[in-house]
Amino acid sequence: MKSQNLDRRKKALQLLESLESGASARVSQNIDEFHPEALEILLGFAFHDVVSRDGIDLRTREMLTVAMLAAMGTAQSQLEFHMRAALNTGVSPEELVEIVLQVSVYAGIPASMNAMTAAKAAIV
Repeated sequence: MKSQNLDRRKKALQLLESLESGASARVSQNIDEFHPEALEILLGFAFHDVVSRDGIDLRTREMLTVAMLAAMGTAQSQLEFHMRAALNTGVSPEELVEIVLQVSVYAGIPASMNAMTAAKAAIV
């Protein structure tokens, strides 16, 4: 792996770890078992190239991520992770509730119901 790729990998995992303690080890093991370059490709793009940009603070990015994952309705484990990450970046439980309610208006009741399940697991 090239030096630049190792740097992207390292920075992506550092950001992931800042969202939830222990996440970088769990995620890197899972992805590395799939393919040795997958982490740099996937998380390098997501966390190094996009999420770490200066244009929006991490707290706001996590709120946006929660809303988008909730609206998708197909990524429950990622939604639960990002709800915990949102809490870890300063989003309040009340704000998560408001996001879930907003999802019901624009993505529908089923998506909102799935998001409620994720929120209850994250807020415990």
